[in-house]
Parts: sequence; C-alpha cells; structure tokens
Amino acid sequence: MLTIRIVGSGCINCENLYQLCINIAAENNLDADIQKITDKEKFADLGIWMTPALMVNGQVLSQGKIPTKSTLEHWLKKRISSSMMNIFR
Repeated sequence: MLTIRIVGSGCINCENLYQLCINIAAENNLDADIQKITDKEKFADLGIWMTPALMVNGQVLSQGKIPTKSTLEHWLKKRISSSMMNIFR
C-alpha cells in the first residue's frame, strides 16, 4: 500500500495535487492511503519548506509545484513496485 501525503495550507494547488493523486490511484487500481496535512506546525518537521508538497511512503518527492500527471503516475507505480518487491524478499 502507498502512503501518500499532500502537505500544504489547503490552497488551490494543494487541492489540485490531492485530486490528481486520487485520480491516478483510481485509474491504476493502486492501493493508496491519501491524506492531506494542513497543520503548518508540522511542515518543518516533515522537511517541507514549499507547498504544495508530495510525500510518498515517508519520502518527499516534490515541493512547490504540481508534477505532471505522467510524472506522478510513474512515481507512484515505481513505489508500488518497490513495495511489492520488499514483500517477496
């Protein structure tokens, strides 16, 4: 399962990134827990300095921009493949 966190204040770009993640997960039948983190007190603790930010499985993948759909899809599929490989080790 992918753990996806959208970190940001709730601005339109944060919402767009959140919806993009939901759409990609649904279109590709990815098992994902997608949540928003809007508490500004937590941003620095997570290593986030620019929003919107995308974290997948605890790793910050982007900050300050919305990745293209194809880029985000590639990142998520790569991470789900890595997760599956770890199960079989």
